[in-house]
Amino acid sequence: MTSDVLIFLLPPFVASLILTGIHTYLGLHVVERGVIFVDLSLAQVAALGSTVGFLWGADLHGPGAYWWSLGFTFLGAGVFSITRMRRGHIPHEAVIGIVYAVSAALAVTAMSQAPEGAEHIKDMLVGNILVVTWDEIGKTALLYGAVGIFHWIFRRQFLLITTKPEEAHRKGLSVRRWDLLFYVSFGFVVTSSVGIAGVLLVFSYLIVPSVFAMLFAKRVGTRLAIGWCMGTFVSGAGVLLSYLLDLPTGATIVCTFGVTLLIGWAVRMAIRD
Repeated sequence: MTSDVLIFLLPPFVASLILTGIHTYLGLHVVERGVIFVDLSLAQVAALGSTVGFLWGADLHGPGAYWWSLGFTFLGAGVFSITRMRRGHIPHEAVIGIVYAVSAALAVTAMSQAPEGAEHIKDMLVGNILVVTWDEIGKTALLYGAVGIFHWIFRRQFLLITTKPEEAHRKGLSVRRWDLLFYVSFGFVVTSSVGIAGVLLVFSYLIVPSVFAMLFAKRVGTRLAIGWCMGTFVSGAGVLLSYLLDLPTGATIVCTFGVTLLIGWAVRMAIRD
């Protein structure tokens, strides 16, 4: 492999590492809360926002589409925080699934009326991380760093609400308010991630490392370390395989996540036996 190829593959690999860092942490919360598809749903809402912005004349890769996307994501965050009930007859996951389905249908319907709509739908799903620029990487790293600091400062509240919501209620925490803060910060991450990597890849970075880590550890810190290691390995392997086999980078990384998780599950079963 020549130095030119390495230089070409370095930006998508670094972008993948940044996605791994923040999404693995947020994924621990999502999996523990049992709202597995919240990232997929918020990502789809973000994609719908950029689609609406595009139909109103915004450049899909410009700041206009980003703000449309962020605005829609905040609306989704508000819906998810309001609809979480302490004792509800309707599962929260059902609401999340409905939001995803409706957002996806609206995006497909809207783009069917636009030129090159099929191409946009493809980018919306699997993204085009191979063409990410260093400028985008720098801005994304700063944003994710700010979100990470925010979650570190309020880690006790977020972890308590995630792992022991009933205890959080007893201690007088406003769970709905903290949920809103969680989903809004989550929305900042998802909006930027979807623009870089697409809906499916964002979902994979959020869920798969966390599930993989849960196979081998119970403590949050250990799960986080395992998830980061797994995400780093998959990022490098996926980007390299996409180049060697001439395959779409985003889709290849998603498939690599699936294969790695399957191997991890087989190893866990072998150890248990």
